[in-house]
Amino acid sequence: MIIGPLDGNSTELAEALLAAGLPTDDVSDAGRRFFRFSEDGRTVGFGGYELHGADVLVRSLVMLPQARGQGQGTVATNLLLEQAARAGASTAYLLTTDAARFFQRLGFRPVDRQTAPAAILATRQAVALCPSTAALMARSLSGSR
Repeated sequence: MIIGPLDGNSTELAEALLAAGLPTDDVSDAGRRFFRFSEDGRTVGFGGYELHGADVLVRSLVMLPQARGQGQGTVATNLLLEQAARAGASTAYLLTTDAARFFQRLGFRPVDRQTAPAAILATRQAVALCPSTAALMARSLSGSR
C-alpha cells in the first residue's frame, strides 16, 4: 500500500467521509493533514490527523467499500501512525462511535476523558463533531518511527 498527501479540500475525501457517516465540517481547517491510501494504482481509503505537540488526534480514517474486510484498514492505520510519529507524535488519540474493537486490535486502549491532554479535548472533533458518547482511545507510538 502507498500513502500520499492529500488536500483537505479534496472532493474524493469529502465524499468518502460522508458515505461513511464521518464529519467533514473541519477537514479544510488549518493543522489537519490528510492522506490517500492506494493499492495497485487505485484509491482504497483516506485518513488524517491533527498534531498537537507530542500528541496526535487520528481522525477521518475510512476505507472505501471495495477495500473493507481485507486487512487494508490495519495497514492504512499503521501507515498513518508512522507518518504521525515521523512528524513528532509520541501518543495517538482517536474518537470512535463504532470501531473500538478494530482499534483495540491495533493497540489502542480506552482513555478517561478527564485524563486526556487538554489540546486533544479542545479539538473540534472532541468538542462538537463527535458525540459525547464516542469512545476516546489512546496508544503509544514508540516503535512506530
